[in-house]
Amino acid sequence: MALTKNMNLSSPFNPRWFSSDNSSVDKKIQAELKASCTLPLHIAIIMDGNGRWASSKGKTRIEGHAAGVDSVRDVVEASTELGINFLTLFTFSTENWKRPKNEVSALMRLLIKVIGRETRKLHENNIRLNVIGDMGALPDKVRSTMTKTMELTKNNTKLILNIALSYSGQWDILQACRAIAFDVKAGRVCPESVDEQLFSSYLSTSSMPDPELLIRTSGEFRISNFMLWQSAYSEIYFTNTYWPDFRRSQLYDAILEFQKRERRFGLTSEQVQNNYIPDGKL
Repeated sequence: MALTKNMNLSSPFNPRWFSSDNSSVDKKIQAELKASCTLPLHIAIIMDGNGRWASSKGKTRIEGHAAGVDSVRDVVEASTELGINFLTLFTFSTENWKRPKNEVSALMRLLIKVIGRETRKLHENNIRLNVIGDMGALPDKVRSTMTKTMELTKNNTKLILNIALSYSGQWDILQACRAIAFDVKAGRVCPESVDEQLFSSYLSTSSMPDPELLIRTSGEFRISNFMLWQSAYSEIYFTNTYWPDFRRSQLYDAILEFQKRERRFGLTSEQVQNNYIPDGKL
């Protein structure tokens, strides 16, 4: 319990959002990214490396998580300025419940503090907060805080900020299977009608496009049970940077790499370049 009590949750935070004038260099980079190619509609990020960042600096793991909040803020702000439509942040997985209880408790307190404090700024900047994951598994206070912010921001349209909380790709697929099974049993769905499109409509991300760019920080080369169905054709970008050191400049690097790639979806380069459309896809 000392880990939780000894940490000042407010100390690492910069309370200002969307308040600093961007440098001319930053504005130029954003303009070039917007002009050079299509931006990804949906970016998903596996925010990894908080604990190792903290260990390298002689800090506790929870202090590492708290330090990562500034990275969230900068990436959200940069994404909004670029015109990204959807940003999904893998915040807490279903597997993370197995971590030490004091770390989980501190993480929940951190979520309550951050969301409670930043709700007004999110709303002022036309950002909608959305939670994907098993909200029933969350502590009451966390669920209440998230629900209030989602309700306040539900009509905002500038950026949909998805917080993947108590989430895993396997959980998402299983809950979709259960829901489809119930609807088949009730006669609302015909088994023969179950295809990729219908299945996707039962996922927690049914109201949004699949992520075109998936970023993972900290040098790990796996997607760790994150958006397994949705990332089937995502461009994956790995970086050695720990999440607390990830800022808009690293986000720009990932987007630039995305823009250099040719997205073929099973076609050949020649077919893509000639705008080939398979039969039945018009």
